[in-house]
Amino acid sequence: MTDPHTLPPLSFAPLEGITGWIFRQVHHAMFPGLSRYYTPFFAPTADSPLTGRGLRDMHPDHNRGVPVVPQLLTNRAEDFIASARLLQDLGYKEVNLNLGCPSGTVVAKKKGAGFLSQPQALARFLDQIFQTLDVNISIKTRIGVENLEEWPPLLDLFQRYPICELIIHPRLRRDFYRGQPRREAFTYAVAHSRLPLCYNGDLFSPQDCWDLARQFPSVDRLMAGRGLVCNPALGRQLQGGPPLTKAELQAFHDRLLDGYQSVLSGDWPVLGKMKELWSYWARLFPAPEKPLKAMRKAKTLTDYTFAAQSLFRDQDLLPGAHFPSAGASS
Repeated sequence: MTDPHTLPPLSFAPLEGITGWIFRQVHHAMFPGLSRYYTPFFAPTADSPLTGRGLRDMHPDHNRGVPVVPQLLTNRAEDFIASARLLQDLGYKEVNLNLGCPSGTVVAKKKGAGFLSQPQALARFLDQIFQTLDVNISIKTRIGVENLEEWPPLLDLFQRYPICELIIHPRLRRDFYRGQPRREAFTYAVAHSRLPLCYNGDLFSPQDCWDLARQFPSVDRLMAGRGLVCNPALGRQLQGGPPLTKAELQAFHDRLLDGYQSVLSGDWPVLGKMKELWSYWARLFPAPEKPLKAMRKAKTLTDYTFAAQSLFRDQDLLPGAHFPSAGASS
């Protein structure tokens, strides 16, 4: 996998508030070729296997032609099973379990990365869902909560199940997104696991992906999140295609803006969506501060659009810029 032209297609990691169905549709239409798009998690309950938002996001018409994998966050096997069956009825062939979310409110409920602190309960949960369901189940996980010594027994636990893909973000819950990924934990998994493994964590540029592929030549599955939001052409570059152009980014921006306006009511929720994206895209420009400030202050789409158009008009993309880049907050 050291030849850039042989790198596998990336999967798009779930990012809450960003990678919903509008984003996935537009990205797939403009930058096709990714392996999968994992949805931001849905948290099923006994009364509601999928919320109204979840049903809208997973409606087959909203994902037609896009390789989507729904992600669930729960520590109750009954709720996971009910949601997985509903998603299977909607046509989805794989369901992903979130064992990686580091949010304090999630972890306090022993969900996401917090579930990793309860290995016996997690084993009972996995026993029940794998014995009951006939859908493919993947897992996206961190390597523990507080220390690296948690990882070997967790990996041994995962080995007991026919997980179709184990996506490893090699950080502890206490790391959140700080510091470097603990690649020694992924090295351990490669040496000791028979499961299909996918690496996720700080793949921001083509060079990051090529370096990872050289370090782990037997791993043929990679996932990026923040890097793909910042540079939506990252997957194309890994297949030997051209880098992102300013015209493409502006077209991507305009199509997302149109899409959000078509489904959201009023300026304010659309502004929230677009302003969040600029926390990534601003890193691609040499001097985004003034128009970015105007965008952040904008209270109407008219004011926002004027500021965004001025940035696209007056500045070119920085060659090779990616998330994170020099001069921008990380």
